[in-house]
Amino acid sequence: MAGTLFQLEINPKLPARLARLEELANNLWYSWDRPTRTLFARLGSKLWGAVGHSPKAFLKRVDQRRLEEAAEDPVFLGALAHVLSAYDTYHDALRRDQGHQLPEGALIAYFCAEFGFHESLPIYSGGLGILAGDHCKTASDMNLPFVGVGLLYRQGYFLQSIDGEGRQHALYNDADFDDLPVTPVVGPDGGELKISVRLPGRDVWVKVWKARIGHVSLYLLDTDLEENSPHDRDITHQLYGGDRTTRIEQEIVLGMGGVRTLAALGLKPTVWHINEGHAAFLVLERMRDLIKSGLDFDAALEVVASNTVFTTHTPVPAGHDHFSDEMIRKYFEECCHDMGCEVGSLLALGRIDDTPEFNMTGLAVRGSRFQNGVSRIHGDVSAEICRKLWPQIDPEENPMDYVTNGVHVPTFLSDHWHDTFDRVLGPAWRQRLTDAQTWAQVHAIPDHTFWSIRQSIKAEMLYLVRHRITEQYTRNQCSQAHIDRLLQLADPENPNVLTIGFARRFATYKRATLLFRDLELLRRLICNPERPVLFVFAGKAHPADQPGQALIRRVHEVAQMPEFEGHILLVEGYDLRLARRLVAGVDVWLNNPVYPLEASGTSGMKASMNGVINLSVLDGWWGEGFHQDDGGANGWAIKPASRSLDEERRDQEEGRSLYETLQDKVIPLYYARGPMGYSPGWVAMAKRSIATITPRFNSQRMVGEYLHKFYAPADQQWRKKSADGYAAARTLAGWKQKVRQAWPKVRLRRIDTPVKRIPYGASLHFELAVHLDGLAPQDVAVELLLSRPGTDSRTRPPRKLLLEYRGPGEQGDSIFALDFTPDVCGKLDYRLRVYPHHELLTHPFEMGMMLWL
Repeated sequence: MAGTLFQLEINPKLPARLARLEELANNLWYSWDRPTRTLFARLGSKLWGAVGHSPKAFLKRVDQRRLEEAAEDPVFLGALAHVLSAYDTYHDALRRDQGHQLPEGALIAYFCAEFGFHESLPIYSGGLGILAGDHCKTASDMNLPFVGVGLLYRQGYFLQSIDGEGRQHALYNDADFDDLPVTPVVGPDGGELKISVRLPGRDVWVKVWKARIGHVSLYLLDTDLEENSPHDRDITHQLYGGDRTTRIEQEIVLGMGGVRTLAALGLKPTVWHINEGHAAFLVLERMRDLIKSGLDFDAALEVVASNTVFTTHTPVPAGHDHFSDEMIRKYFEECCHDMGCEVGSLLALGRIDDTPEFNMTGLAVRGSRFQNGVSRIHGDVSAEICRKLWPQIDPEENPMDYVTNGVHVPTFLSDHWHDTFDRVLGPAWRQRLTDAQTWAQVHAIPDHTFWSIRQSIKAEMLYLVRHRITEQYTRNQCSQAHIDRLLQLADPENPNVLTIGFARRFATYKRATLLFRDLELLRRLICNPERPVLFVFAGKAHPADQPGQALIRRVHEVAQMPEFEGHILLVEGYDLRLARRLVAGVDVWLNNPVYPLEASGTSGMKASMNGVINLSVLDGWWGEGFHQDDGGANGWAIKPASRSLDEERRDQEEGRSLYETLQDKVIPLYYARGPMGYSPGWVAMAKRSIATITPRFNSQRMVGEYLHKFYAPADQQWRKKSADGYAAARTLAGWKQKVRQAWPKVRLRRIDTPVKRIPYGASLHFELAVHLDGLAPQDVAVELLLSRPGTDSRTRPPRKLLLEYRGPGEQGDSIFALDFTPDVCGKLDYRLRVYPHHELLTHPFEMGMMLWL
């Protein structure tokens, strides 16, 4: 048809009685309040699905007459009143559950490259983003002084389809920001707030958007502005998109632009949290501001590091972002000029080893005084990965700590549990999420009630799976008869088939196909008509990850084999909605990563709180979560094979453990059904799963731990280091410089004569001469470590005793001594060491220096 095609959108007008729907649509509180989402869905379920469950997009497209009908509908108005009452109660409450640990004026700034709250705000790709979203939601629940900073992408992570050959196809759609729950930030001049970020040879303008997450504000940065060149407009176009140039420019906008944004808003954080290394350039921007105000490079670094928290989520060295020295020189030449330093000084902040690469983890560690991994195992792995940053400190003693991840219970707990928990746990259970005694009352839920709820949740999950599979296979030209055969076991009307879920990123280390090592044995296990098993797989591989995409094709291939038809389903389009249904609805959650490459994992936590039972390798959080005592186990554990084995032998050993667990434990227990139609033993284990895992692995415990271990101490350090014109920071920086110069010549020798055997009650005398090369005796700590032979220092730390300074020695050395009477019998090991000491240090070993006798 001839002529120019123009487009016009006519938006409905909210009736006065429904005016606050717009407020609800612009606060991501709806992402964890299902009654709010249900309210929008009642106005038009088809449109609700078509707009991807986005309330803001829904209100732009809903029919005017439907709104006017709802404004006169007493049932809808009653539901609206109920939702608004809950919304207002939440936002009016001045709860500071643990916020009393932070003084007046405290503010936590949380930086992350992705945030996952809900499918209606697609600026996340996976676990890092979901974790960041849960962190923000919980900060709101706890009413913490907290702001988030991220990037607003036109293209979030891709939409996935899988064709008839099992090939993944990635589809990217540009988001219409008018459809997202974000609003432009207004600057002091009344116009949209924009800040500039300096890149080589030009300024890039950045627009600031705001999202509301309950009480919390999230500021999102956007370079897609007419003032910028086409290249610069694309900087924030795609999440993790583009080449290394795009990546470094995204990270500069996030880190340095984020600091400038908060300053433009008049916000003055007292704690800065870098969630993964992408945002670490904020360290340089903060240092530049301080140096411009009169501090030198070293003092500025001390100030910045004093209140910076760094969380790493990466379990392998190659996973940490790094850039060539040449690229850093190009992008930070002007920054170095502003800071009055040589480029080499800046490059040194990102150096981990001798390779000419600037490592963002190196910058984040050197620019922070609080560092952590995301599980106990990952904390140890991270301490080992980063050991070169504290070269003379054993990994088990270096500053790398851990806070095990948790999940936001209101987001991922199925609605079906709420009324039962109100009745059995008490109406205050939502305020007692970390109380083990409250959750122990789950055992009081009658077994038949518990099983009925689980079956209802499972049926909901199967309805969604059937819908997705039907769409997927219809598009791939499959007949309805074939689709019916595929879905024969996924029956929501009779959800009595053991259903096992595996849904996560298809990375090779997660071993999605470990289950398929012995197909004949697998067939005998899951294709028994008396005890059938259904596996549901879902997940995406990065578009550039060909091995990961090969895993998807392998799952598809096995699922198409006649003997496995209907027993294995591969569902495309993994997103938060499907994830919520799967983690709540399956019977077993399977996870079999290569140890120790699962930094934490959180999907199994979400599953367990819904009564799903975990079957997992003892890695990540499950290394802490698996529990077995006289009452029984709360899941099944696959012990990692020895790390000395090659890859093939390791997979063989752990694959065999998986088959044996399915054959001997999982399948028999599920089908050991009594007269009521369910397995009492299964219900008992599912209850233990809820009771033992939920209070320990929820995000309220996690954020509370961050608050206690890092946020409150970081705030205190900031106040100490910034007082009196940063006097303490200047003092500490000068002292560190003195120590660095002297330390290569520090030596220690023993003066006393060692004894090998003494009677009980006798005293020991230890005396060391320490050559300090100009350092004062109070600049060091000399320490004796006492332990039992063969003791693992990680599980049983040695006893530490300080030697006292006794005066100068004959050769100009300093004499340190200790008189000590052992209070135990038997053999003891002891060692002696010296390390720098100053009361202003945040961590006693933060300088990475230590000498052993």
